[in-house]
Parts: sequence; structure tokens; C-alpha cells
Amino acid sequence: MQVKVIELVGESPYNWKDAVQQAVADASRTLPNITGVEVYNLTANVQNGKLQEYKANVKIAYADDGGNASI
Repeated sequence: MQVKVIELVGESPYNWKDAVQQAVADASRTLPNITGVEVYNLTANVQNGKLQEYKANVKIAYADDGGNASI
């Protein structure tokens, strides 16, 4: 078994935690063996002085069982 890593950007109108969760949820639709996540950048769009959309750049690790899962 190998562990592979993909990079994704999660987005949320609510907060950074939800942005990370969205990225993990998106990945889990095609990668059933997710073993961990690394958050390495947090950003947000600003409109009229207020945060509008939260973004989280993440690396998601998953166990590769030799299947052909892809996002």
C-alpha cells in the first residue's frame, strides 16, 4: 500500500474550518481511504471591509490500494 497526496482548495461562506471540511468532503467522494489533511494556506475574499468567502489550501493524504480513483 502507498500513501499519496493531492492538493485541493476548499471554499466556504462561513469559516475556514468549513472550507477545510468542504475540501475533505469533495475528496472523499472519490477517495475512500483518506488518512489525513494538512492545511497550509488560509485566505479570504473581502467585500466592503468584510470577509465574504473563506478559502483553505489543503493537502489530503490517502491510502492507494491500486485502484483508479480520481477527482
